[in-house]
Amino acid sequence: MMKKGVSLIFLTAIVSGFSIFINKFGVKFTNPYVFTFLKNGLVFLILFGIMFFLKELDMFKKIKKQDWKKLIAIGFIGGSVPFLLFFKGLSITTSAKAGFIHKTMFLYVAILAYFFLKERFNVKFFIATITVVVGNFLFLKLSWQPFNAGDLMIFIATIFWATENTLSKHVLIDIPSKVVAFSRMFFGSIFILIFLVATGNIKDLFVLNAPQIVWSIVPTAFLVLYLLFWYEGLKHVPATLATSILLLGSPITTLLNVIYAGAVLNLQQVVGMVMLVGGIVVFLYSVKEYEVKNVSVKSLS
Repeated sequence: MMKKGVSLIFLTAIVSGFSIFINKFGVKFTNPYVFTFLKNGLVFLILFGIMFFLKELDMFKKIKKQDWKKLIAIGFIGGSVPFLLFFKGLSITTSAKAGFIHKTMFLYVAILAYFFLKERFNVKFFIATITVVVGNFLFLKLSWQPFNAGDLMIFIATIFWATENTLSKHVLIDIPSKVVAFSRMFFGSIFILIFLVATGNIKDLFVLNAPQIVWSIVPTAFLVLYLLFWYEGLKHVPATLATSILLLGSPITTLLNVIYAGAVLNLQQVVGMVMLVGGIVVFLYSVKEYEVKNVSVKSLS
């Protein structure tokens, strides 16, 4: 199941790379908060439809009361607040910077997973961490500069998502991945709707034009795929490894930006891409050794 999980996370990274690039166009056309609500609302409806079509709705009957509380928490810290922050921030900063900040999530997940999920890694993990961060920085051609308001919003959103992914990894032990994905978006949409009403942004929901509606729908397919791949993959892969593989989404976003702008990759970006791929490979070996060690320990207990 580990190989299946890793494959699904790699697919998630590809979807993420395309999604951030496309979302950058979407947030230009409408209120980013309304854009987020429409997109997330469509996603949970599609996920519900998928489970209905596959006759999997009985899964909800097996959820315990205490588990519902965890699912609501996932909706709040994963499906509402960070989305509002992220897409507002994305409307202010560049998609390349947004992608880099978002992809540092694996660092925060590594810390949380160490304490709450008991994930342990060897020195290769720390080598890989430095390699992927530097590689991502070089590839994106970023320079050291102060955070603007948009960057700060995306950073806070990333912290929220790191917390949510750690909690989701724990919840996925007992709850099907589709239920977790649906709950994240369903409860998240309810919280976002409350925010829209409380802040007066709800009025913008009723004055959308055709292009705005289209650009709310287009990213929906990517988010549906992201959620289906991500949670099923996370169920079988250590949280730190899963979020580190997501780093590969950032070069994809940048490549799309390069193609869109008609530019070419320079030597710095090529070096950065090589470092990124190399770092992910080291991550995989690090986790493989970790699993072998755990199996050996269990066999002796």
